[in-house]
Amino acid sequence: MALSPTDYHSLTRIAIQAARQGGAILLDYAKKGFQIHQKDQAINLVTEADLRSEEAVIQTIRHAFPEHQILSEEQGLQDIPTHPVKWIVDPLDGTTNFTHGFPMYNVSIGVEYEGTCVLGVVYDPTRDELFLGQQGKGATLNGTPIHVSATPQLNQALLVTGFAYDVHTAKDNNLKEFCAFTLRARGMRRTGTAAIDLCYLACGRFDGFWELQLNPWDTAAGKVILEEAGGKLTNYAGEPYSIYGSTLIATNGHIHQEMAEVLKKCRQE
Repeated sequence: MALSPTDYHSLTRIAIQAARQGGAILLDYAKKGFQIHQKDQAINLVTEADLRSEEAVIQTIRHAFPEHQILSEEQGLQDIPTHPVKWIVDPLDGTTNFTHGFPMYNVSIGVEYEGTCVLGVVYDPTRDELFLGQQGKGATLNGTPIHVSATPQLNQALLVTGFAYDVHTAKDNNLKEFCAFTLRARGMRRTGTAAIDLCYLACGRFDGFWELQLNPWDTAAGKVILEEAGGKLTNYAGEPYSIYGSTLIATNGHIHQEMAEVLKKCRQE
């Protein structure tokens, strides 16, 4: 059974409400201060702000849809019966940026229906930018339709990437790929938040993005936003991208094959 227009409207309203509530909490903690804790590695952090934002987002979703599943970064999958709707939440994407006072972080909320990502909301409270993607309805930034860039070639492209938390120790750490693209693209950036990377790609600020070892909450919302803005997402092998997979290439579509070829060459060497 497909989601009805009424279902979409309700899901979208709650997703936006929850994202804005989470964002307000992040801004409040950014002003008043917070405690920082390490997870499994020194560069993998969690703060009071992550936890309070997550609590507010989950409470808003649970109040509206008590039967829905919720997967969130800090709390994991809620222990409730299986339901065709699953919310996938990152209450603070860009924690390292946040802890350093670098204003590049967001709340990311994606919705899956029967295993397909159908709705995405990413809210950047520092710029009051709200990105929205609804399956079959396009993507918007603060209500204005957005679309990927028309950049035709890699040597004219502005690319973005990120690094996994095990970058200090892993052999497959994306550094070789970063160097290869630096020599081939017009420019390289590293924002520290995959959700923003996908949204900036969706509205034409970036032309291409690749990364390893992302989690479902990193890309569930951004995937819908980018697809609805005309972008393309695959894994490194060129297969359809899954938010549960381990590799991602995301582009405006025009430079996708060139990026895939660079990655293939790097990983064969």
